Amino acid sequence: MSIGAVATVTFVSGGGRNTAAAEVGLDDFVRIQNVAPNVVAIAPGRNASTGVFTVDCGVNANGKFSSDNPVAQPGISHGAEHLHDFVGNLAITADTSDEALAASDTTCRNGDRSSYFWPVVRIDRSVRHQAADPGPATVACPRAIDRLPSVPSPAVVEVRRGLIALDEQIAEANRRLAGSEGIDVRRNNAVLDWLRVRRAETLKRIATELGRHGARPTGMVSMVDCAVYYGGTHGGHSGSAATVSPLATPTVDCPGVRDRLPAVPPQAAAEVDRNLQLLDQQIAEANARLVTTAGQGGPNFIDNAILGPLRDKRFATLDRIEIAIGRNAARPTNLTPLAGCTLAGNPGNDAGGNDDNGNGNAGDNPGQGGEAAELPVPSGPNLELPGNTGEIVRPAEVRIEYRGNPASKVTPMPRFLRALTGDSKPISRGPANARNSWTCSGFEDRLAGKYPICPDGSQVLRVHDFPGCWDGENIDSENHRSHLSFADATTGACPSGFVAIPQLRITIAYDIPRDVQLKGQYLLDSFPEEDHNPFSDHNDFINVNSEKQMRKIAKCINTGRSCR
Repeated sequence: MSIGAVATVTFVSGGGRNTAAAEVGLDDFVRIQNVAPNVVAIAPGRNASTGVFTVDCGVNANGKFSSDNPVAQPGISHGAEHLHDFVGNLAITADTSDEALAASDTTCRNGDRSSYFWPVVRIDRSVRHQAADPGPATVACPRAIDRLPSVPSPAVVEVRRGLIALDEQIAEANRRLAGSEGIDVRRNNAVLDWLRVRRAETLKRIATELGRHGARPTGMVSMVDCAVYYGGTHGGHSGSAATVSPLATPTVDCPGVRDRLPAVPPQAAAEVDRNLQLLDQQIAEANARLVTTAGQGGPNFIDNAILGPLRDKRFATLDRIEIAIGRNAARPTNLTPLAGCTLAGNPGNDAGGNDDNGNGNAGDNPGQGGEAAELPVPSGPNLELPGNTGEIVRPAEVRIEYRGNPASKVTPMPRFLRALTGDSKPISRGPANARNSWTCSGFEDRLAGKYPICPDGSQVLRVHDFPGCWDGENIDSENHRSHLSFADATTGACPSGFVAIPQLRITIAYDIPRDVQLKGQYLLDSFPEEDHNPFSDHNDFINVNSEKQMRKIAKCINTGRSCR
């Protein structure tokens, strides 16, 4: 059975477990016939854009699963604490640069290099519906040093001061989180709002100082937002079915270079930055190759075919960086030893980048500027995370559609636009951004915030509508949301100051046995404190369509056609 049509605009009203009672149970499941229709179709106006452009990126047949979230938690490895299905871009991780994304291979048939990803669904017949223990709360932020260009020598003192301030802000945020028990939504949001304001000011100062002596870094806004993590565990899961999950592919783990650089002579900054970007691209290419060659060769295939060539490329690039710096200052000797990489999560892997004192180079190195909390690392053949266990259900079908606006024509999306829909943390952050997404084929006139129990012959569906209005300027924002907006649910018009763009809709269909549905044994991967809350469903997207392709998509939509 294929995915059915869904109305142009959805109106979401309530649903889901959105309080602090983090306990998965049969109350989180609902017979879809008992959900009232709540999807509203807006009649198109005279200037409407009614076309649909469909992209086929497959169903993650390569098994690209990752606990990274490059949109909501950029720069934080395993920051999602649950696995996502990834389709489209093959190289993407939490740290992949835009340049590397643009050079990656893709699973999309039309060459679209965008990344589309969502939490996996699992079947766990051992589920016991017990409450989770959220554990203590800590804050984690992206490391700013990992997104900076080289630091010219005149800027070192001011940049170091800014990076130290970022670390002090995180420490203060953790002090504010300490002491209380359980999940406190108001406290979490107050701490993160306080931290966001200060990080934005500090990162702006760092960017301004770097811009005085060279190229001003872009994308710093992606470093602003932080997240609250809990040290507890999921409830009620033994993971007995995990051994039959499809195999996931690993990623490479290479030593950090930016935090080992000395102060860079201004004359060498441009050349050093070009080579830093090349290092990023080499890692991305290796990660993509790990996906496309999964299962090939013998036990030494990865070492000989991927890690070995990567080491040689990195050695040559790091040597060029040393030479460039050495033309106008003392040539560093600590970079070429960083050429070797391993697979992420390997026992004993010490390739993560910091030296023994955690501060990089002891000389002119400007510091770190943010550290992630101690997050669990995926392990085992399926890169499983504690508590997110069970058999991963491969989607039967994934439909990716770019759709129009009932009130106006659409403007092409900018390249590298970040977008998300739903909220992965409605329990720990509140339900304001969460959206109903669950339904069954044949019942697309209604969406629920609970897991649906479908009639015989009907598929479980997840329908994710992204914001369809853009502020016309920014590809990201401090909270990864405010540069986009949903259109008015009654008129379809965008808010003042926003323009309509192709609205992305991703519909995911699953063949889940009905006895599993009735017993409440299929669940969404989630953060531990969400404990598989169906209302924590979400979807993320980075637009890596070329400008030419995005103009083609907009033209199709604006002329009312159905295109691929």
